[in-house]
Amino acid sequence: MQICRDLPSLRAATAALRAAGKRLALVPTMGALHEGHLSLVAAGRREADAVAASIFVNPLQFGANEDLARYPRDEEGDLAKLRAAGCDLAWMPPVEAMYPPGSATVIEVAGPSAGWEGDARPGHFRGVATVCCKLFQQTQAEVAAFGEKDWQQLQVVTRMARDLDIPIRILPVETVREADGLALSSRNRFLSAQERATAPVLHRAMTKAAAAIAAGAPVASALGEGLETLRDTGFAPDYLALVEAETLKPLTARRADGPMRLIAAARLGTVRLLDNIPVG
Repeated sequence: MQICRDLPSLRAATAALRAAGKRLALVPTMGALHEGHLSLVAAGRREADAVAASIFVNPLQFGANEDLARYPRDEEGDLAKLRAAGCDLAWMPPVEAMYPPGSATVIEVAGPSAGWEGDARPGHFRGVATVCCKLFQQTQAEVAAFGEKDWQQLQVVTRMARDLDIPIRILPVETVREADGLALSSRNRFLSAQERATAPVLHRAMTKAAAAIAAGAPVASALGEGLETLRDTGFAPDYLALVEAETLKPLTARRADGPMRLIAAARLGTVRLLDNIPVG
């Protein structure tokens, strides 16, 4: 696996792949890799001839009240996992390579960025869209794999690539879960033992609400019961909502003319958990 830490070496590496006629898949990450990330690498290998994974803790997507320094980092472990997964290229730029002094351009995506995480983390999706656009341009990858766990982020990046005519296909990859249903996340390591035992309640409450809605129960009552379950078990929920899958617009009733998604964010101790599942 080739490791690149500056743009000239990255461009030389990707040019060599293109000269060899190889299609490239990109897996953007912020490191602290787990099986969810490795499933993206596997998906990229199925879709392309070579896989590049980026590891960059993007300061632009952290808010003023979010601790960038606390984000978990494990370069040695990450590289070992990528090698074992068959990754061909690791792109590990320093901040100054991504945002040189004097950088003045950011990307704002309206539409699917509105509400939910967009409200909870002002500026977050601006950072996500900007860094992803740069990664797409830097690697010139044909495919980029994103996990469905961060559903709103997936829709924002898909919309951005489409609107800016970037010739890349966004590949959604199903959420990887623990045996008890908890969605894998780099932040799960911050859960205490007691919190880890409680965390699967989020997925169970969502699954129950989604089944009720699919069976015809009123949306408000199904969501209300789910929120009550979360609060009773120690969660502080930010939201539990039924939305249009692509636009993230809230739905107050079950619809039959398009896919729906149940989305949730809830804090358990100091850890904020995100999850989502399809409905119907």
